[in-house]
Amino acid sequence: MKIAVLVSGNGSNLQALIDAQLAQHCSGTIVGVISNKADAFALQRAKQANIETQVIEHKVYPTREVFDDAMHQQLLEWEVELVVLAGFMRILSEKFVRAWEGKMINIHPSLLPLYKGMHTHQRVLNTGDVFHGCTVHYVTAELDAGPALLQGVLQVHQHDNVETLAKRVHELEHVIYPQVVEWICNQTIQHQAGQAFYKGQPLLKPLQLCQM
Repeated sequence: MKIAVLVSGNGSNLQALIDAQLAQHCSGTIVGVISNKADAFALQRAKQANIETQVIEHKVYPTREVFDDAMHQQLLEWEVELVVLAGFMRILSEKFVRAWEGKMINIHPSLLPLYKGMHTHQRVLNTGDVFHGCTVHYVTAELDAGPALLQGVLQVHQHDNVETLAKRVHELEHVIYPQVVEWICNQTIQHQAGQAFYKGQPLLKPLQLCQM
C-alpha cells in the first residue's frame, strides 16, 4: 500500500512510521511527505530516509479549497492509497475529506470523543480526569469525529503537568500510529460505507492499548 504523510512541524510521528518501515513492521511504503511549511523538520526526517518530499505552502493559495486541490493532485500523482496526518496543522476542506474518506487517518491527543480540538492535556488536568491518551481515527468532515480505531490509554499521575503528560502521550502515539497503519495495510482494519471493520467485524468502539 502506498502511503503519504502530511506534516507541519517536527514530525516525530512520521519518524515512528519511518522506523516501523525500516524494521519491516509495516507492509506499506511511504512514497511521499507533504508539508505546508518549508521549514518543517519533518521534511529533513523524510529526506534522511530517502522519501520524496513536496512543500505546498497554504499561504500562497487564495482559498483552503485551492490549497487542498494542490495536495490532492500530488497525492494522485504518487498513486497514494492511504493518507496519514501526522501533526498537520490545517483544517481540511469538506471536498478534500470526501475525496479521501476511508483512506485518510489522523491521531488526536485525547480519548475521543472527549476533548476534541486543541489544548487537550491542559483540559484533562483542569477536569481532573484519571485517564488520558490518544486516538487514531478515520478523518471525516466533522473535526475529530471519524470512526475511532485504536486508543492508547494512560493513567494521569498526581504530579503530572502539561509537559509531562504531553511527553507520555507522544510516546504512546509512536506505538499506536504505526500499529494502525500496518493493520490498514494488511487489511486487518477496513473501511466500508462509513464504518470501520476489524478482522471482518464492525468496530463498534475503538480497540485499546493500556499503558499505566
